[in-house]
Amino acid sequence: MKKILITGSTDGIGKLAAIKLAQAGHEIYLHGRNSNKLEAVIAEVKTASSYDKVKGFVADFAELKAVEEMAEQVRNELSALDVLINNAGVFKSAAATNEAGYDLRYVVNYFAPFVLTQELLPLLRKANAPRLINLSSAAQAPISYPILKGEQEGATRATYAQSKLAITMWSFQLAKVEPDITVIPVNPGSLLNTKMVQEAFGNYWSSADKGADILYDLAIEEQYQANSGQYFDNDAGGFGKAHAMAYQQEEIRKLMEATHQVIG
Repeated sequence: MKKILITGSTDGIGKLAAIKLAQAGHEIYLHGRNSNKLEAVIAEVKTASSYDKVKGFVADFAELKAVEEMAEQVRNELSALDVLINNAGVFKSAAATNEAGYDLRYVVNYFAPFVLTQELLPLLRKANAPRLINLSSAAQAPISYPILKGEQEGATRATYAQSKLAITMWSFQLAKVEPDITVIPVNPGSLLNTKMVQEAFGNYWSSADKGADILYDLAIEEQYQANSGQYFDNDAGGFGKAHAMAYQQEEIRKLMEATHQVIG
């Protein structure tokens, strides 16, 4: 039985993956930004899985202080963490930026998982064969540092793609510096039937189960233990190539430097 934390798991593929993993007997920790919705989904996962080891944490990932506070709660609750799935993401939003002036896509899709993971590395290191699954996308675009640093605004779709390249580049970097943690960035599938996709595009290509199934597999299946630092493309059904920039060490160095400037 593994202890598994899934961010952004009150709907979409995060919730579906949580149900599947709970049904397999794993201890599940959900995350959402609304406490009432989180409690409802915890109850739903327990009912769907006939399993009661399901808990949750509340945090609005638009604010990095809230991410840090949640990480502290996780450290107080758990002595070790087997799997962290950084699934929370945003495409469209009512406001383009958070209160600090940073683009919401960069904050939720990249900075929040970066901060949460750094804070939870001690728990992952204590686990036997820990894994970190980071949600990337088929949409990846070269990073605009003025947008990343909150110095200018960018178009929604382009900034979303930049944030997904950023999390992929950081995943490759983390796989090198944490050799005992299996780190896998994954495109769970393009235009899956989720609320985020419906709001962004109004249509879909595949069922949300396609994404949930690959999160389940990457989280616990033995065959993926040795694939740290590789990009899984669920559109292609296997490991593939991310954006070319993700493999350029100088670009990764620039991203890490800018990231630390933002998060302090």
